[in-house]
Amino acid sequence: MVTKAERKPVSLPVPAIIMGIFFALAGSAFWYLQQRGSTGSAKPVLTAEAKAYVRNLQLAGVEMKATESYLGQEVVEITGKITNGGKRPLQQVDLNCVFYDPYGQVVLRELVSIVRAKEGGLKPGDTKEFRLPFEGLAQSWNKGMPQLVIARIIF
Repeated sequence: MVTKAERKPVSLPVPAIIMGIFFALAGSAFWYLQQRGSTGSAKPVLTAEAKAYVRNLQLAGVEMKATESYLGQEVVEITGKITNGGKRPLQQVDLNCVFYDPYGQVVLRELVSIVRAKEGGLKPGDTKEFRLPFEGLAQSWNKGMPQLVIARIIF
């Protein structure tokens, strides 16, 4: 029979503890990146209903200007207006802004919202202004107006 005095406390070697913590952190990071990647990589789909409605939306007064931020980086700003010429109120309108290099290769494709439900959406006949700032564009960008494509409409 073993008495309390004869029992030795079980201890793990320090390297085993460090490796266990490392693998737990690595597994957590992998899971987080997989989750973030699966939601962020989903491309918006322009439904058949939205495709039919696109002809009712007009972008106007679209301009681009570059300024320098406080940190000395170039900030490219695209401003304009969107008008809902249709008969349906819109909760959200997203654009794909596609920037190209001088050879026609895509250097940046960014999805941006120009109409949001939390800002009141866009009622039939209404016009709203939008402002899209872009920082840190690739040096290879051709400095031309990006292609603006309506990527999603939520009614």
